[in-house]
Amino acid sequence: MAQKPSIPKGTRDFGQREMAERNYIFDTIRSVFRTYGYQQIETPAMENLSTLLGKYGDEGDKLLFRIQNSGEKAELPPEKGLRYDLTVPFARYVVQHQNEISFPFKRYQIQPVWRADRPQKGRYREFYQCDVDVIGSTSQVNELELVEMVDRVFTLLGIRVGIKVNNRKVLTGLAEICGFPERVVDITVAIDKLDKIGLESVEAEMLEKGLTADAVAVLRPVLLLSGTTSEKLAVMRGLFNGGSASGLVSATGLKGLDELEELFGFIGTAGVSQPVEIDLSLARGLNYYTGAIFEVKALDFPIGSICGGGRYDNLTGIFGLPNVSGVGISFGADRIYDVLKGLEKFPADLGSSTRLLFAVMGAEELRYVLPLAKTLREAGVSVEVYPEPGKLKKQFDYAAKKAIPFISINGSSEIEAATVNLKNLETGDQQAFPAAEMDKILEFLR
Repeated sequence: MAQKPSIPKGTRDFGQREMAERNYIFDTIRSVFRTYGYQQIETPAMENLSTLLGKYGDEGDKLLFRIQNSGEKAELPPEKGLRYDLTVPFARYVVQHQNEISFPFKRYQIQPVWRADRPQKGRYREFYQCDVDVIGSTSQVNELELVEMVDRVFTLLGIRVGIKVNNRKVLTGLAEICGFPERVVDITVAIDKLDKIGLESVEAEMLEKGLTADAVAVLRPVLLLSGTTSEKLAVMRGLFNGGSASGLVSATGLKGLDELEELFGFIGTAGVSQPVEIDLSLARGLNYYTGAIFEVKALDFPIGSICGGGRYDNLTGIFGLPNVSGVGISFGADRIYDVLKGLEKFPADLGSSTRLLFAVMGAEELRYVLPLAKTLREAGVSVEVYPEPGKLKKQFDYAAKKAIPFISINGSSEIEAATVNLKNLETGDQQAFPAAEMDKILEFLR
């Protein structure tokens, strides 16, 4: 018995309609990236494990797909892995090609990544990321541009989103004022789960990691903080200046608040249509972030974050190029696809790239329309010629299934008169044009 064909869990096939929809996403994102001066690069699907390990924390390391050796090295431990994200390979690229690029270096990258995660709704083992990063500049104008690009992309796609911003220096400050500066990673990992498991479970996890009840009590009001941007910043300044229950001061936390205040000043000056807010519970689990961090969620569709990123001050240092700051953000194309699909936001005309179908009733008619099809294609019109003579109903059905808006049916009378018969399948409008008057034909097909 033949084996039933299947694909691995956490992966998906994409048919013609789906690819048209995905390319709509990619093209929209790419167009926005380019308007801000970013240019495209690509890196290999696999990297050396030494490049990947230790960059994403213990939980990230567990989700790396390792590639088994083959040939003479088959018995040795794996040396390569599929990339987990696009940022670490980007840092490796910058260091490896530092003498060939100009700083600040602005690049975008649209490629698949792989994670050995448990598949579930909105979470896949293979998925595309659309990354945009600038490296070699500490100016928060770069952070502003990321927020503006997020705003522009989702406005063009017709998705209402909420943009949340925090700063890892603020999280470091929280670890300092609660008396556990060495536990900043544990605190960050726990806080990052607040939306998923709730405050009580986050606090329980921090206690399990060794924090005291008093330390958790210092953090609790921060995680529940609400109000305007200025109100949140004012409360946090008080806490970091010794106003918490511990009485400890955090210069690092105050620096993070200064950066947030500057960034929100830029955002207010530039004007952003989608809502942007400070979320002091936002942590983002990747350990290489050192400054501003971002997370974007759809407001009208239940799914995890669809975009996120942040600043990293020394990611290239691990590859031998220290003290080069960068900031970037990643658009989760697969989740964006699910949101657009769920909200029925894809344009209706994405179903077919074909504008016109030449129906064919016989060999003579086929010979007549072939040069016409060539001329139209050279004029930029997407044209199909039905490949074999057949019943017109079958050819009309083909056009309907592919959402082709125009059909051309030409018989002996059209051939004798040297005309082209065109029909708009949406309106029913039908006209004949002299074959030599291509401008009128093109006008009808618009």
